[in-house]
Amino acid sequence: MGSTDDWRRRTSRLLRLVDAFVISWGVAGAYVIRFGIEPELNISGRELNYAGLSFGLALAWWVMLGAWNSRQSRVLGAGPDEYKRVIAASLWLFGLLAIFSYALRIDTARGYVGIALPVGLCGLLLGRWLLRQHLNVHREGGSSMSRLMLLGGPSAVTHLAESLRGAKFSGYLPVAAYVPSATDDAAEIISDLPVLGRKPSADDILRAISLCQADAVAISAGVQLHPQTLRHLGWELASRNVGLIMAPALTDIAGPRIHTQQVAGLPLIHVTTPTLEGGQRVAKRLFDLLASSLLVIAAAPLMIIVAVLIKLGSRGPILFKQERVGINGQSFKMLKFRSMVVDAERQLEKLKGHDEGNGVLFKMKNDPRVTRVGRSIRKYSLDELPQLFNVFHGSMSLVGPRPPLPHEVAAYERDVRRRLLVKPGLTGLWQVSGRSNLSWQDSVRLDLYYVENWSLAGDLMIILRTAQAVFRSTGAY
Repeated sequence: MGSTDDWRRRTSRLLRLVDAFVISWGVAGAYVIRFGIEPELNISGRELNYAGLSFGLALAWWVMLGAWNSRQSRVLGAGPDEYKRVIAASLWLFGLLAIFSYALRIDTARGYVGIALPVGLCGLLLGRWLLRQHLNVHREGGSSMSRLMLLGGPSAVTHLAESLRGAKFSGYLPVAAYVPSATDDAAEIISDLPVLGRKPSADDILRAISLCQADAVAISAGVQLHPQTLRHLGWELASRNVGLIMAPALTDIAGPRIHTQQVAGLPLIHVTTPTLEGGQRVAKRLFDLLASSLLVIAAAPLMIIVAVLIKLGSRGPILFKQERVGINGQSFKMLKFRSMVVDAERQLEKLKGHDEGNGVLFKMKNDPRVTRVGRSIRKYSLDELPQLFNVFHGSMSLVGPRPPLPHEVAAYERDVRRRLLVKPGLTGLWQVSGRSNLSWQDSVRLDLYYVENWSLAGDLMIILRTAQAVFRSTGAY
């Protein structure tokens, strides 16, 4: 546990220094830009010392970030909570400043506040983002992580361990398992984790925690412990400064859909059902119309250049129209810049033995049907630009599941058909998570996650991540 405490203390200390520097830089910059080197101004008959105000504001801002637990190790490096707390602390501070100025009838210079808040806030968020990149590098190597003992049934422990190993950026390193009430012939190792015990006793569990030097315990589904035992375990863990994490069997559920409610001393978890209808559907459609219109105008010169290169590069039409399946199973013609030879569909049967895709979607890294120009435009997804017209027309959305082919839909299992509850997208979670490198199961899981957890804010985040994915050209072939 010493090494974990070391990285936590080191990160917290670094974050305090970064916050102090950024806040000082933002507030001092606002002071110099607004007032120059004049220490005092006479505003509305009141002499207000802005040098003193700047020092007090910077100190209060730094304290507010700590009061809002924005430097808490639990939120560092993963998830949106850290950013939300930074934003909330900053807005509360400046809101209180506005109330204070109004109550005392002090005419605080709006230009000063208008510079300090956005500059300081952007700097703080950038500092948090840079720290995350620093932590991710360490976590990929297995350091700067919290040691975690998994407590639960064998299948639940296996699922949780595999999920955490696939998300090292979360900062949790599974080191051992404890399987209460398992049969005597249960495996000694589960998902490469040593099983340290099976007795449903708080004392035995605590001994196992000490043995593996865990910093936190994750209680997953299938755990067979009496509520009283869990309560005593929680008390002991708190006294030992060991974290307690509940990992219910709720997979692919976004945080905003989960709400807790105390009933008779029991924390009940409510999971709301997402709906894309009424005002939300109108908002998404208006966003698609506005964004696709602006993008078509902005990308028009590039699309003209690509069209000319395709025409000069090989014979055939510039655009390729393919039947795809959209919302509620309705078919539509999806537009793409032609990146293959004209008879590419007829050559497909001869190449199926060389499939390098995920078993459902045909993919081939060195597909001989792809033209020289086509290979270049595919690398940066330029072949998909004409789909902006599909978005404008309404058959597609800017963000959504990958538009499937009719033969893929015919082979869908019941659960997979939920992808058709929303419009397919020009981009989506599949686009920003590896594209052609994804397995079929991962592609389906990401699409279903999007359907289950849609939000306009989520769409905006996916669009921002798309630019990064396209620039890196990861999984594009």
